[in-house]
Amino acid sequence: MTDASLRHVILDTDTGIDDALALLYLAGRPDVEISAITSVYGNTTVDSALINIARVLEVAGLDDTLVARGAAGPIDGEPRIAAHVHGADGLGDLWSEPIAPKNMSSLSSAELLVELGRSRPGYYDLLPVGPLTNLGIALEIEPNLLTLFRSVVIMGGSGPFPPLGVVQMVDANIHNDAIAAARVFASPRRELVMVGVNVTAGTIVDEQAVQALHRAGTKWGTFSAQVLEAYMDFYQVAWGRRVSPAHDGLAAALLVQPEWITKSERGPVNITTDGFATRAHLMRTANGLPVSWETTPAPDTHVVLDVDREAFLADFVRVLSGAPGRI
Repeated sequence: MTDASLRHVILDTDTGIDDALALLYLAGRPDVEISAITSVYGNTTVDSALINIARVLEVAGLDDTLVARGAAGPIDGEPRIAAHVHGADGLGDLWSEPIAPKNMSSLSSAELLVELGRSRPGYYDLLPVGPLTNLGIALEIEPNLLTLFRSVVIMGGSGPFPPLGVVQMVDANIHNDAIAAARVFASPRRELVMVGVNVTAGTIVDEQAVQALHRAGTKWGTFSAQVLEAYMDFYQVAWGRRVSPAHDGLAAALLVQPEWITKSERGPVNITTDGFATRAHLMRTANGLPVSWETTPAPDTHVVLDVDREAFLADFVRVLSGAPGRI
């Protein structure tokens, strides 16, 4: 494989269940090198996020990966920790003994993002799948941060405004830090892709997929199935079935396989609030018209509207079942 076809990925994560699976999926892709992992609060505390990073790296056999400790809360206000979704420890409370990453950076997550970006402009792909606080802080240090990455693919946002009468899933990543999110979507960039809940919420890992992971009989498959079962404990009350959205796994896959994006639009993204949820929206209605108020100017973001779910889910389950040569 040539270096041009290899993605050198920096994962910025609040390591809950879907984050852990996204990390394991990237670890199993032969066209990906995980260059560094920066932690942040969100699905769990930042300290638990670090423990969970170490646990996934142990499963993947990538213990020497560089890891940094990031923000423990948003730029302003208190963190909203999603323990009711991911468990108190962020991974379904399945383990009793904590472990620590073996290769901790002396830099904070924000500082490491800046250092890596400046060291090799256009070399790394950045994948933030948690609250955008680390990026918001890093942009204070380096306002052109996003231009230093080959691409930035965010799991977050809500796409355009939904059709009349349709309510979207709350996007915790944007909701947790509106200030940081506003900085990110207003910043100059090479390529910024938004993979929002408008597409991830309908990308479902179902009961059959979890059974396939159990049947794989591998360390990877067993880990993936166990944490997915815990995730489904929460999501079953939403749909009456033991299923869950792929969320971060889909964003990871689209970074590597952008051809799985089947519909998208480019335009400015602004941060909005209705007093209940804070969201990142493409400033378009569901039928493509401008919104009814004056928007804040911003560079174009590549907003994903639909994906090849069948291709993604087949690959996702295949890789999580056990990557040959890496187990």
